[in-house]
Amino acid sequence: MKNAALLTDLYQLTMMQGYMQNDYQDHEAVFDLYFRKNPSGGGYAIAAGLEQVVDYLENLRFSQEDLDYLCSLNFFDKEFIESLKDFRFNGDIDAVPEGTVVFPYEPILRVKARIVEAQLIETALLNIINFQTLIASKASRIVHAAEGGAVMEFGLRRAQGPDGGIMGARAAFIGGCQSTSNVMAGKLFGIPVSGTQAHSWIQCFPSELDAFRAYARAFPDQCLLLVDTYNVLKSGVPNAIKVGLELEEKGHRFLGIRIDSGDLAYLSREARKMLDAAGLHNAKIVASNDLDEHTITAIRAEGAKIDSWGVGTHLITSKDTPALGGVYKLAAEGKDGEIEPRIKVSENISKITTPGVKKIVRFYDKKGKALADLVALDDEKFESPLTIFDPIQTWKRKTLRNFTTKDLLIPIFRGGKRVYHLPELRDIQAYAQKDLSTFWEEVKRLVNPHRYIVDLSPKLFELRQALLLDVSNKVEKVGKGD
Repeated sequence: MKNAALLTDLYQLTMMQGYMQNDYQDHEAVFDLYFRKNPSGGGYAIAAGLEQVVDYLENLRFSQEDLDYLCSLNFFDKEFIESLKDFRFNGDIDAVPEGTVVFPYEPILRVKARIVEAQLIETALLNIINFQTLIASKASRIVHAAEGGAVMEFGLRRAQGPDGGIMGARAAFIGGCQSTSNVMAGKLFGIPVSGTQAHSWIQCFPSELDAFRAYARAFPDQCLLLVDTYNVLKSGVPNAIKVGLELEEKGHRFLGIRIDSGDLAYLSREARKMLDAAGLHNAKIVASNDLDEHTITAIRAEGAKIDSWGVGTHLITSKDTPALGGVYKLAAEGKDGEIEPRIKVSENISKITTPGVKKIVRFYDKKGKALADLVALDDEKFESPLTIFDPIQTWKRKTLRNFTTKDLLIPIFRGGKRVYHLPELRDIQAYAQKDLSTFWEEVKRLVNPHRYIVDLSPKLFELRQALLLDVSNKVEKVGKGD
């Protein structure tokens, strides 16, 4: 991501100048990036987008063209514009690795930097993390619904612009998709590319059989035929069988058929019978047509004989939840090494922030299954037995014993220098699958999932309560006119 300094909201820049004018520019701040609600009614999310965050921060600088544009807005003084010439990110970043299973209110990325640096990067970080985490999470749900059937990402033509299509394909692969139709994403990220043929191809030839034979001549070893242009069972499948047998007689392997409309459960069952009767037992059946995790579950429940699923619109746009709603909130601030916790208070409980420099600790049982997450202050350590409690419904308690732990936030930048090795995309996908396997099926189910425990440590809970009380007292004092 080259020269993306202006990928920000205007108020980030006006606040930067305001900090400078008030001699706050060297104050240090800690910000947490987190989301408040799991997408798509699910029980979890899959973190994604860290690689693009790294790229953004490593290339963050203002070009002369950027500075000229900012001058033209007549918002900013010359001293501020001059300070941007040598602007670089020199702070610290801690984050969960891409592919990590995460939950609401956990700081999945933490920034510690000069206030002006931390302020500028908010918008870009949210833009990157929100979208890719959303799509990776949606893909994970769809792959879970397919229960072993390959899922192909087919969403480019319905994506929210080129960037949405490209980064969405990347995120979908992290979430478990096996391939993409997006050739650009395939080139950029090494994702396997897949596709069949268009209905227009079939329509351009004198007959469906002519169209199938022409395609088989062009791609004898990658022949997967689209059978629903005219009539799936009376025309498409019979013609596909003829061409498939001709290919097999010539020593090629017929890949199979794709059905893109109609009653997919019924049509796939009947098509499977016809293919098997013709001896094409290895031919695969691919289904597409506005699929999501719920339609796939319903189709499979009806005994569908579908081997692979092409999913487009509902995946690339996360149609039922088109935005993750991640936020970026100040947690601590200070100067000369004296960092003090900060809290934002709201009448809406979900918008009250959690103060302090924090980490996420995940607890596992002896079998390696995740028990609970604890958001804690960065210097805390835990020993068995440990009683944790819900920070809102405090009477809900659980005692953990004989556990192992894992700190989820890991160092990414220190002093503006990257200290983290970026893994290959396939390794990220494998890590996501392994991490997801540590959770019980109740957490992963598509409808009414079990709520995974995410609590605050007692020490952090007490800090939060103390700051809430302090704010309340100050507000009451102001109200009395003192």
